Amino acid sequence: MDRKFLYVIAALIVLVLGAGIAYQLFGTDLFRRVFVPSVAFTAEPPQARGAYADPAMWYSRPGKGHSDPALWAPAGYQPNPNPPAALFFVHPTSFLDRDAWNMALDNVEANQRARLFIRGQASAWNDVAAVWAPKYRQATFGAFLTNKADAQKALDLAYRDVLAAFDTFLAMVPKDRPIFLAGHSQGALHLERLLRERVAGTPLAKRIVAAYVVGWPISLTTDLPALGLPACTRADQAGCVLSWMSFAEPADPDLITDTYDASTGFDGQPRKGTPFLCVNPITGTQDGAAPASANLGTLYPSEDLSAAEIKAGQVPARCAGRGILLIGEGPKLAPYVLPGNNYHVFDISLFWANVRADAARRLASYEKQ
Repeated sequence: MDRKFLYVIAALIVLVLGAGIAYQLFGTDLFRRVFVPSVAFTAEPPQARGAYADPAMWYSRPGKGHSDPALWAPAGYQPNPNPPAALFFVHPTSFLDRDAWNMALDNVEANQRARLFIRGQASAWNDVAAVWAPKYRQATFGAFLTNKADAQKALDLAYRDVLAAFDTFLAMVPKDRPIFLAGHSQGALHLERLLRERVAGTPLAKRIVAAYVVGWPISLTTDLPALGLPACTRADQAGCVLSWMSFAEPADPDLITDTYDASTGFDGQPRKGTPFLCVNPITGTQDGAAPASANLGTLYPSEDLSAAEIKAGQVPARCAGRGILLIGEGPKLAPYVLPGNNYHVFDISLFWANVRADAARRLASYEKQ
């Protein structure tokens, strides 16, 4: 893992770059045919009772020591050995196969990619929170490119694992400990459901410092009211939700919006055309805008992908249009950018230092309440 910090990106590009060229030439339908499984969904039993009491079921949690990917930090930063809060983090999709709808927990390559995502993303919170990041039988990448019933079944199976892990997390974290919630991409989708089913309307909502639902659209009209927490409209606000999706200009989010617009919101109404929640990670405010000079630090990989360094003042950000976060021309990370100028893989690492500062600021506000 340590030798290939951004191996996950290289692995993605091996599959995505060729498909991305095809996407540009022939559109979304061909892209879906490349990644959506052709096999039938296979139902699996729920995790055994108490499964997540086993430390081996977690990529990150207190006590993992040097093997914990969330304890990484770039030069100039250090994890807090005694953080005041706890973070439940749900990693993004690292399972890319099309011969199964859900990952087996012993899949070596997908687990390696997951650890690398956690290293580059969840580490942003390691100065304010002890990170808990569970293994789960995630749905494969292709499940997000289709409306097949099997895709929803795969996502439901993955969510059941996340829910079981969350219940164990709550049982093991001291009752007076403030809680951050964060997830990216597929992890954000599961986190969104977790907010609806386990947080909204419960006493637990009062313990949430902030929920970072990143890389997944949240409709302001059909979805946000069901999450139990408001949008983060102020940089120092606690008990609120942040979300953003990063695109360079010119942006083409059709690969995301086409599927999303065909779905129904939590209130039973169509999501088509509804605006997304966009909280600018630089300003910490809804629909904010900031120049590159305000970006405290973006993670850049080394040439051999063995490490990453942080550079300040490189990437601007502004919420625009329907609620997409635009980052100007975007940093030179090609070919690691998905079709449509989508910087999805980098949603958190583009603003790593700002996310770190944002969490500390919101925790300070929470503690003053």
